[in-house]
Amino acid sequence: MDIVWVGVAFIFGIIVSKIHIPPLVGYLVAGITLGAFGYEGGSVLKEISHLGVVFLLFTVGLHIKIKNILTMEVLGTGLIHLFISTLIYIPIILFIGLGLEAAIIISIILGFSSTVLTAKKLESRGEMGAYYGRVAIGILILQDLVAIGIIAYAGGGVPSYWAVVLLGLPLLRPLLSKLLRMLDRDELMLLMALALAIGGEALFLQFNVSGELGALAMGMLLANDEKGEQLEKKIWGIKEAFLVGFFLQIGLTGLPDTSAWTVIGFFTLILPVKAALFFALFMVFKLRARTAYQATISLTAYSEFTLIAGAVASSMGLIPEEWILLLAILTAISYIANSILVKNEDKIWEKMNDFLVKFQRGGRTPDKQLSTLGASEYLVIGMGMSGTAAYDYLKENGFQVAAMDINPDRISRHIEEGRRIVYGDAQDIGLWEKLDTSKIKSILIAMSTGIDLKIHVINMLKECEFKKEIFILAMNEREEAVINHAGGIPVMIPAKEIGRHMGVLSTEADKSDKN
Repeated sequence: MDIVWVGVAFIFGIIVSKIHIPPLVGYLVAGITLGAFGYEGGSVLKEISHLGVVFLLFTVGLHIKIKNILTMEVLGTGLIHLFISTLIYIPIILFIGLGLEAAIIISIILGFSSTVLTAKKLESRGEMGAYYGRVAIGILILQDLVAIGIIAYAGGGVPSYWAVVLLGLPLLRPLLSKLLRMLDRDELMLLMALALAIGGEALFLQFNVSGELGALAMGMLLANDEKGEQLEKKIWGIKEAFLVGFFLQIGLTGLPDTSAWTVIGFFTLILPVKAALFFALFMVFKLRARTAYQATISLTAYSEFTLIAGAVASSMGLIPEEWILLLAILTAISYIANSILVKNEDKIWEKMNDFLVKFQRGGRTPDKQLSTLGASEYLVIGMGMSGTAAYDYLKENGFQVAAMDINPDRISRHIEEGRRIVYGDAQDIGLWEKLDTSKIKSILIAMSTGIDLKIHVINMLKECEFKKEIFILAMNEREEAVINHAGGIPVMIPAKEIGRHMGVLSTEADKSDKN
């Protein structure tokens, strides 16, 4: 019964998430467990697994913006890293006993990093627009395009002569964009996302071209549309749910033999080499050590595309079927390792800061941090809506104020609007050690990150002997208590403030009516 695998996947997903491991690892373990008890997935599980991949590729297509790839640090690091890692893996896989074609395919896909983990990490830290986040996402998109190339190569068959008409798909973009703007209901936007993903797959299959490539292409048509992000939000939950089936189906093939575990262990040991290579290449392209470190942590895990591209290649007989489970377990182990790294990212940086900075080279990239704020008396960190309002209030009342943010695009916009703002990573201990804050009377932290990261900033400021007041945006009563305990001053609990303001307005209206 299909309800069995749904329930087991749910239970294992909860268990691993409680210990801060991505739920996808739990789904794989659930599949292995079900397989051990003789459970076999039916046609429903197979179709859900397939659609999960289709929806994932559609959402990837929505993110493919060429401008995010066409930078030296992205193209250079991404392509050179993939080339070198492939050269490292090929002789190892040939030694194991696979043929050259299989060795090349497996070596390339082992060079991919996880798009899902990186996106979740950036979202949880509120750093999707941060410079290091944009570099990491750019490299991931580059890798995703290579993965699509492998999927297309492994798709089998010769495309129809009529496949040339697919080159005219960009002509549909204005029509799709106009249609998207006509939709004002959530269910219609969801239906459009599903129709584009499934329809793109079906269209490409008609011309004997990879259906997965069709889903990606339909997403790319709306990649630069301002409402394209809304499509992703609508389909996100369904994509995540259907991908459960993909990992379950892989797990159902059972556990690998002893020799396979030896290979898994060996490739796990290569993971630090993969990370070190990323960091070294970032240094070559003159990124700051802190930026390179953050991007490297984000990219240190094998990818879900390792499994997706591998599964397609296996279905066409290009790589042995037993390698898919091996790759799945290897990916799951890398997810666990990455979750540990991400949880302790800032602590590790503080310990390795002095060592890693030694490799930093001079150059001009958007992540350069200043060592002085001039005559500024107030510093606003995080220039979203709340931070901008605080900055404007101080400026309008004649105070010397400076702002700091981690998003280069946001910084450029505020500079154009006449605000004094600099690039700064508030979670970098090196920033506070070098920044002269002697003239700063108070710091206002309005970052859109989780409370743990805000508390981390407080602790670093105290460690660097900043003894003035630190005001922090609090989102609820729990955060208010945590901030108080850490020695900060919580300000503005939005729900409370809005309610109180409504109360004030209603009583004032009542008084005016009586008068």
